[in-house]
Amino acid sequence: MNAPISDSDISTDDARSTELDFAMCGSSNIRGTAIPAGDETEHVSACSTTDAMAAPAYTMTARVLHWLTAFFILTMMPLGVVIANEWGGARQESLYDLHRSLGALLILIVVARLIWRWMHPPLPLPDDIAAIQRFAAHVTHWGLYALLIVQPFCGWIATSAYRAPIPVFGLFDLPPIWPEDRAFSEQLFFVHSLIGAAIAGLAAAHIGAALYHHFVRKDRVLMRMITG
Repeated sequence: MNAPISDSDISTDDARSTELDFAMCGSSNIRGTAIPAGDETEHVSACSTTDAMAAPAYTMTARVLHWLTAFFILTMMPLGVVIANEWGGARQESLYDLHRSLGALLILIVVARLIWRWMHPPLPLPDDIAAIQRFAAHVTHWGLYALLIVQPFCGWIATSAYRAPIPVFGLFDLPPIWPEDRAFSEQLFFVHSLIGAAIAGLAAAHIGAALYHHFVRKDRVLMRMITG
C-alpha cells in the first residue's frame, strides 16, 4: 500500500518546481522563492515582464548619436576626397563650405556622444567573445573617438592659418583660432588628409566587425546598436 502524500510533501515539490522555473527564467535575485500551487500563470507573466524590462545595451539617445556620427563620416570622407582633388568644378567652394559646416557640427555630436556614454555606459560585450576581439573592439572605438575629436580641430586650425572663412551652413562663421601662416596651413592640411585616411581605415574595420558578428557569428552585437 502506498503511503499517503502529506501537504508538506506537496509544498516541497512546488518549491523545487518554482526554483527550477526561476533558474530557467534567469532571475537570480528571487531564485528559491516558493510560489503557491495554482500560481503558475502569474509566475510566467512575471518572468516575461522581467525580460521585457531588461535594460538595452545602448539607450535610444546613444543609438541616434551613433548613426548620426556614421552619417557624417560616410558623407564627409568622399566629400573630402572630392575637394582635396579639386573635382568639384563650379561647386568647389560650395563643397568646401559644406565640408566645414559638417565638421563644425561633428564636434558637437562627438562631444555629446562622449558625455552621454560617460553618463550612460553601455552593457559589456557578450561573455563568449574572445579577449583579443574585445581588445580590438575597444581600440577601434576609442581610436575613432580620438580621431573624430582631433580631425575637425585640425581642419579648423589649418583653415584659420590659411585665413579662409569657415561658414556654418550660411548662418555664421567660426572665428580663426590660429595666426595666419600659409606654409603651416599646407602642412596641417596634409596631416588632416592622413587623419582622414586613418578614420576611413578604422571605420572600415568597425563596419567589417559588425557584419562579421551579424552574418558569421549570428549574435546580437550589431543589433545592440539598432534595436538596443
